Amino acid sequence: MAPINRRDFLGQSGSCAAHLALASLAMPSALRGAWARRSFGTVVAREPFGNLEKVADGVWALISTPLNGNNTTVSNGGLIAGKNGVLAIEGFNQTAGAQWLAGQARELTGRWPTHVALTHYHSDHANGMMGYLSQTEHPMVRATARTRDLVIERNRPAEAMRTALLRAVAISTDGPSTIDLGGKVVRVIPRTGHTDSDVSLELDDPSIVFCGDLFWNAMFPNFVDATPTKLMSSVRALRRAKETLYVPGHGPLGHPTEYDRYVSMLEEVERAARKAHAAGTPAADAGAGFSLPASLGEWALFNKVFYQRAFEAWYKELKA
Repeated sequence: MAPINRRDFLGQSGSCAAHLALASLAMPSALRGAWARRSFGTVVAREPFGNLEKVADGVWALISTPLNGNNTTVSNGGLIAGKNGVLAIEGFNQTAGAQWLAGQARELTGRWPTHVALTHYHSDHANGMMGYLSQTEHPMVRATARTRDLVIERNRPAEAMRTALLRAVAISTDGPSTIDLGGKVVRVIPRTGHTDSDVSLELDDPSIVFCGDLFWNAMFPNFVDATPTKLMSSVRALRRAKETLYVPGHGPLGHPTEYDRYVSMLEEVERAARKAHAAGTPAADAGAGFSLPASLGEWALFNKVFYQRAFEAWYKELKA
């Protein structure tokens, strides 16, 4: 990973990229390696920044491994290919990440992505989006209007990306919409909670959900923009009764067992936050004294400020 100076870190401090950059400094090398090697699908390409796993016919998940020290992608994403089109999910942290995934799409499907979808505005999911666009390649970019506006307002992209975002197709927030790729129909579901404008991208057969940052697997989530009650509502709504593969925004792929462990972790945070708030304990103190029970297993937790952010988000709601 390239060194992060103070200016860059402060500029990214509201994003998942900064969160993971700090975590990478403290994560034991054995745990970093285990994350990089773990897979549920068939790895078709492996890079220092992540692994591309085939999880179904025409469906691949890019599982980023930024804790190894490379911030090219940072977030997870993927590809869904039909007879008539290819959807690339997420713009990633750098243009090189999007360019690489687009090249993999061409190698695996014979075509460059025809569609690109952003799940939310955070820099590690959006800032590399221009890697998909060129003088000869013009995939249709999709994002909610709110995500588009927040990328422009907070991430301060270059003029070319700003123009591309203003031309993007706005994902409806009135209800589900679809992207028909030919033989594969992707449902695009507006949600909220991690930010005030999230989306999930979902297939019914096979049952696969690209969750964005509504689901973090084996890593404590960033609550910096979270509305906790809405987050819990969206997380519960994403859970399907049938066997499903969940592609998290960060961390390895998850099945229902891993997803339910994440729900239990969020419930534990809520319980502790409500108790501390009722007792009048300052959020900073509550976060400093908080720990997850061993029964929830191992999570990447390396800086108490991440706990504090969670308590602060809950206190903000409870105060309101």
